[in-house]
Parts: sequence; C-alpha cells; structure tokens
Amino acid sequence: MRYTVKAMRVLMLLALVLTFAFPFAWVVSTSLKTYVESIQFPPDLIPHVPQLVNYKTAWIHIHFFHYATNSVIITLSVAFGQLLVCIPAAYAFAKKKFRFSGILFALVLVDLVLPTQVSFVPMYVLVSDLHWLDTYWGLIVPFVFSSFTIFFLTQAFRQIPEELLDAAKLDQASELQIITRLMVPISKPFLLTTLLFTCIGKWNDYFWPLVLTNSEAVRTLPMTVKSLVADTRGVTHWNEVMAGNMMLIIPVLVLYLTANRFIKSAFVYGIK
Repeated sequence: MRYTVKAMRVLMLLALVLTFAFPFAWVVSTSLKTYVESIQFPPDLIPHVPQLVNYKTAWIHIHFFHYATNSVIITLSVAFGQLLVCIPAAYAFAKKKFRFSGILFALVLVDLVLPTQVSFVPMYVLVSDLHWLDTYWGLIVPFVFSSFTIFFLTQAFRQIPEELLDAAKLDQASELQIITRLMVPISKPFLLTTLLFTCIGKWNDYFWPLVLTNSEAVRTLPMTVKSLVADTRGVTHWNEVMAGNMMLIIPVLVLYLTANRFIKSAFVYGIK
C-alpha cells in the first residue's frame, strides 16, 4: 500500500512537470524551426536543422535593444521604488502601534484580494490628470505601492524578535537605522523574493503599457514581441514569434536562477 501511494505521488509530480515543461519545450522547438516546419501537420517536436537565424530576424524586427532597455528601466524603477515605499510601511504595521493601524492594514488586505483590472480605470484617469500619459512616470509611479509587498514584508518583520529592536533602541539607534541596519539585513531573503516577483511581473506586463503608451519611445518589450504575430508581410511566422518569446523569457530565467541561489544562501546564513 505504501509503495502504491509513493507511485501515485511520483506519477502526479511527473504529470505536473510535463504540464509545465511541455509548452516551454514547444516554444524552444518552434523557435528553431523553419517556417514550413512550424506550420506543418502533424508537427515534429525536434527541428531537422536548428535555425538560429530566427533569433537574428526577431532581434532586428522588434528592435530588441531599444525596447529591452525601456523594460529594464521600468522594471528596476518599480522594483526598487516598491522597496523604498513598502519597507517603511511594513515596518510601521509590524512593529508600531498607531491610530487606525488595523483599519489601514485591512484596506491593504482588501486591495490585495481585488483584481488588478478594477483599479485600471481610476488609475488611468489619475495618470491622465497628471499629464503622465505616454511617459515613464505613468508606467512606474502607479506601481511603487504594492499591497502584496506590504503584506509579505509585514509578516516577515513580525517574525523579528522585539528584543533586537529594544537592544537597538538602547544603543540610541534611530528608526531609520533600525530599518536599514536591522530589519533589512535580517529580512534579506524576503526582500529578494519580493524583488524577484516584482521584476518578473513588470517585465512581462503587457496590458498597462498597451493602454498608456502611444509612441515608440517608451513602449516595452512584450508589446513589440506581440507585433511579430501580425507583421508587415501579412503572414505570421510562428518560428520568429517563438524566437521573440524566447528572447523575452531568457532574461527572466537568468534572473530567477540567479536570485534563487542568493535567496537560498541568505536563508542559510539567516538560520546560522
């Protein structure tokens, strides 16, 4: 009976792995096919001769460097802006008692469970009134507040013993010093995790830049990759579309693998 349960678990895990891995493998495979191979039926998973030229064509067509630069600027600005705004807010909720703190934290939780799309209309109106349409400001500032980041860091800060804060106060440390020299170093794994989530989310963001931008100057990479689906040739070259998607995915994979290593090491040092 015990071996049957283990076998079922292995089969379930294998099914999950295939469910998530097969689409990615298909994208990689199609990105290396010729146009004819990408539309043939029945399809082949492995291309006969890998076509790296698809990546060159996609790179040129989508002006990769320009739009990737825009995406990097917006992603990093939002990520670090969130930390600057959300770390003090989370510290206040976790370690300070002030009037209406419970109500304010409840509002954070309400915002956390609401769909993001609910706030797009009022956010668009506000950005328009501030004359931030088609600017970096409109793509960055509305997202420096994150209810998820505040909630996540609040739970992390609550795990830090009060005795450490009392010791810091006895050494006449200011609130800013407590945050920067105590809370942040101890909570480094949680900060890296929120940074990773934010970077992945903003790098892949498509809808808000689509709504907000009109010019090519501030458009992001996901928008221009989408243009490969209906290019000027009037035919969708799915091999080039998948090559463009791989160029969008690879930076996220590199970021995840790098951050995952640092998060694990930070947790180990934190436990020690």
